[in-house]
Amino acid sequence: MSAAAAPVAATAADANERYFVASQWQLVWWKFRRHKMALVAGVVLALMYFVAAFCEFLSPYLPGTRFPEYLYAPPQRVRLLPGAGGGGVGPYVYGLERGRDPETFRRTFTIDRGQRFNVRFFVRAEEYRLWGLFKSNLHLFGSDDGPVLLFGADRLGRDVFTRILYGARISLSVGLVGIFFTFVFGMVLGGLSGYLGGTVDTVIQRLVDLLISIPTIPLWMALAAALPRDWPPVRIYFGIVIIFSMIGWTGLARVIRGKLLALREEDFVMAGRIAGATRNAIIGKHLLPSFASYIIVSLTLAIPQTILGETALSFLGLGLQPPVVSWGVLLQDAQNVQAIAYHAWLLIPCLFVVITVLMFNFLGDGLRDAADPYSR
Repeated sequence: MSAAAAPVAATAADANERYFVASQWQLVWWKFRRHKMALVAGVVLALMYFVAAFCEFLSPYLPGTRFPEYLYAPPQRVRLLPGAGGGGVGPYVYGLERGRDPETFRRTFTIDRGQRFNVRFFVRAEEYRLWGLFKSNLHLFGSDDGPVLLFGADRLGRDVFTRILYGARISLSVGLVGIFFTFVFGMVLGGLSGYLGGTVDTVIQRLVDLLISIPTIPLWMALAAALPRDWPPVRIYFGIVIIFSMIGWTGLARVIRGKLLALREEDFVMAGRIAGATRNAIIGKHLLPSFASYIIVSLTLAIPQTILGETALSFLGLGLQPPVVSWGVLLQDAQNVQAIAYHAWLLIPCLFVVITVLMFNFLGDGLRDAADPYSR
């Protein structure tokens, strides 16, 4: 072997040795890194949850702040170079001049280049409580000259951009909180069904068959409509999350049951029984970790279903209600076809729902491929 080929061969040998002695999770991570779309999706989702966590600071206004002169105002474009009206270089938006169409009598807005609203960063404006705990009035950006409506305004003159950021906290957290209950129900009932078998398995599987046979949307609507209308928003929020979890655990329970049926007669399970391990210890310490990667994939793909469910119910008026802000609540303003025709920016929350669901699907695809790290 030549001197140049020796280091290459040594590097390949080291790589093979690392591969054969690596742990299960190391193999999963190495294969997941090769899935570029899943990595991008993970970064985008992390950014979205960061925005949801710090929406008070990142938004220029509070979700209920109104600008009566800007009802249904269109989005304002941020400009950097000085325009015809002069001024320095820097981020700014032009003001909007109200008018009325002489034929349809519809309110219209035109760009007023005589008004320039300079956008500044880290401004002191409306006071808020970060996470309901820390009082502050510092916002990432804003303007002292006039309103900055990046995504336009709704029918009450409220900033759509601000309300989308606040809505992200509710809509994104519904998926995480809901998946926690789904995980608990699916793990417990699926584990008991697969490991015990017999009558327990029959009862649980017939319950799963019953829930799967019911059309999802009507069942959601019926259960959500059963919630008292006089409940406070927080209680309604958790009620909807529990409703989603009561329905969403069936798929995970089926997966866990199938895995346990295949593994409960393996040698390591028999060894645990002979050693005196309890039933819970065998399931929790030996069986479930052996296919934990598949559970993670199932949960990842179930999160967007919960988000879509909350959005659909809130859009239909059966989920969260104003003054709670979620993406589904924001889309209630887009129920009117005429409003969509003239004010298309009211559909922007739908774009965030689509992006979120796509990113979770890409992430789930990457995790599904990485869950079997020995496949090439």
